[in-house]
Amino acid sequence: MSIDLTERFHAFLTEMPHELGLGEEDAAAVVDRYYVPEIEYWNDGILLDRRRLIDHAKPARKNGVSVRIEVHESLVGDAVAAARYTLHAVMRKGKSITMEIHLFARYAPDGRIRRVDSITRTVPPGA
Repeated sequence: MSIDLTERFHAFLTEMPHELGLGEEDAAAVVDRYYVPEIEYWNDGILLDRRRLIDHAKPARKNGVSVRIEVHESLVGDAVAAARYTLHAVMRKGKSITMEIHLFARYAPDGRIRRVDSITRTVPPGA
């Protein structure tokens, strides 16, 4: 069976934030759908493993109301992908957060992500 990494990467960028941050499905099931168990997710120099990704869902679900993703550029190769995108989130108390994200991903043979290297920048309101 051939895996369409372009389709999977698009789902990772645009659907996974909704599923993990706002959904009701078990966070571990969401993480396991997109990542291998030994995931290394490096964000701004901080390593997030599977447990930390799952744990991140609880406060996101408690505080988040909506999330919108704008993908500006993405490239997908044989077992790698890269994207530049903006995440817009609205929090329960009305605060809006906008983040620019530059992300590089490496895939395992089964089509799940095995490593992420990303850098983020919070965009000031009105910028």
